[in-house]
Amino acid sequence: MKFACALLLCSLSLSAQPQSGEEMYKAGCAQCHDAGVGRAPQRDTFRQMTPERVLAAMETGEMITMGNRFPAEGRRAIAEFLTGKKLGTALSTDPPASAMCPKSSADFSSGPSWSGWGSNTSNTRFQDAARAGLTAADVPRLKVKWAFGFPGELTANGHPTYAGGRVFVGSPAGKVYSLDASAGCVHWFVDAGSQVRSAITVAKVGSGYSAFFGDGKGTAWAVDAGTGKTIWKTRVDDYPVARLTGSPVFYEGRLYVPVASGEEAAGSVPTYECCKFRGSLVALDAATGKQIWKTWTIDEPAKPTGQKNKIGTALFGPSGAPIWSTPAIDAKLGVIYVTTGDNYSEPATKTSDAFMALDMKTGKKLWIRQMTGNDAYTSACRLPDRTNCPDANGPDFDFGASPILVNLRNGKRALLAGQKSGVVYALDPDKQGAMLWQVRVGKGGTMGGVQWGSAADAQNIYVAVSDIKRIMLDYATTTDTDNSQGGGMYALRLDNGERMWYAAPISCGERKRCSPAQSAAVSAMPGVAFSGSMDGHLRAYSAADGKVIWDFDTERSYQTVNGVEGRGGSLDGPGAVIAGGMVFANSGYTSAGGQPGNVLIAFSVDGK
Repeated sequence: MKFACALLLCSLSLSAQPQSGEEMYKAGCAQCHDAGVGRAPQRDTFRQMTPERVLAAMETGEMITMGNRFPAEGRRAIAEFLTGKKLGTALSTDPPASAMCPKSSADFSSGPSWSGWGSNTSNTRFQDAARAGLTAADVPRLKVKWAFGFPGELTANGHPTYAGGRVFVGSPAGKVYSLDASAGCVHWFVDAGSQVRSAITVAKVGSGYSAFFGDGKGTAWAVDAGTGKTIWKTRVDDYPVARLTGSPVFYEGRLYVPVASGEEAAGSVPTYECCKFRGSLVALDAATGKQIWKTWTIDEPAKPTGQKNKIGTALFGPSGAPIWSTPAIDAKLGVIYVTTGDNYSEPATKTSDAFMALDMKTGKKLWIRQMTGNDAYTSACRLPDRTNCPDANGPDFDFGASPILVNLRNGKRALLAGQKSGVVYALDPDKQGAMLWQVRVGKGGTMGGVQWGSAADAQNIYVAVSDIKRIMLDYATTTDTDNSQGGGMYALRLDNGERMWYAAPISCGERKRCSPAQSAAVSAMPGVAFSGSMDGHLRAYSAADGKVIWDFDTERSYQTVNGVEGRGGSLDGPGAVIAGGMVFANSGYTSAGGQPGNVLIAFSVDGK
């Protein structure tokens, strides 16, 4: 979601022209970073980064729109001030020769796989026994087999993919790696030039296999899955802060790409004409990258509302309703389902915070079911300067979780997703999205409820609760997380939402920068559901009764296969990937008071 990308959320006041890095930071950035707004990293986090990495975020990365408000020398001065280091030779993110695998080919036509976000086009995030290569009895014996370090990073939030005995994963620096699943060495890597958070989707196109992903600049990519050679790349949205966070979905020769943006953060600046972005779903020819159709979540482009904020900046609308997550395919009806985010400005629309069904062939909207109305929100609503906060003032209950399509035991079907409101919904896809049931699992909030998504087997949906709570320590210094708030795990029956079990959150104790919130996506296999926590723990829960059968604290140092200094931290965003007798998970998430980390960890039975 939008806060997960807030690496450098600066709110520059253009009325002043300070010269030093410190002055520019205080005038334009401190309002967010020193106040812990959204998931904006705090000052101590930047001290662990290189100035090159901070500069890249402002010039080619997630915060390019904010960075463009500073002159070139100003951006460099801010990077040096924040890190306490001088710009010199740029940090190399290329793996050393010693980390490269011997040349070999891969067979993507058979064997276990976990492709894309949901493992399948229904987004169940469930791996069957054959592909998992693990049993519930094996899980307590999982140990670290290898770890891969992302150089210069403090966050590891790219979702892994498994196919052909290889692991594909993106990084905040824009590198996409193909790693050997057994050894962790690098088969190939490509530089997308901008953050890659989306899971990589591997699929057969023509006579070969392609790896598809999206980047932080709104560009969809297709590369050869075996070699990494670029096949095509297509800018699916040219709005300055457009970004692709949800995994592209491949089906019958087409690639469906969801489009989100960073305008909820950019729109908090009082001088910003908030807001003009609108979300969309784009269908591309998977072989060529040519656009087939594009459907906007808001039909009409934003236009001046005739109103101005208190400093005289013109306001625009409607805007927002991004698609943060991965769509689900309904082959039976020829329909594709998405969930949408909130509006950024008023007037609010009926398409925000909603389930949406589109015709796969044409992109025509078939039905829309909104779960929270009149939800217009920008990050200004949490700032001391609320100039660009819409009158609606949120509640910021957008969907970050993907829709899940399941078959019920009574022969019917259900479309499910949890919302940041703390409510899990089940709709009837065969009756225009009619409500089947809804169950509250959390308190909800801007970082509350269900953040990144759930997993489902044939009986239950497994839901982890975020409900992270931050404590404002001092506006001029930092924030921390409340180590007694958030978390919890539920198993709900698919057909009626009945609670089968509940596992209470596990306390952080006195650990600093720690929260029991379980914000990361859930993953499941027969008898087990995996959930990562902001406290750095990856836990396996028994699907039968919710008891924890395995608990691994990722917050530690690692000797990595590529020689990068490795450290684990908070788990947020992507969930575990289960395939080929192994479990893979990223560790490190500095936002919202979390612990930094930069590793992808591979687990196997007894580490063998």
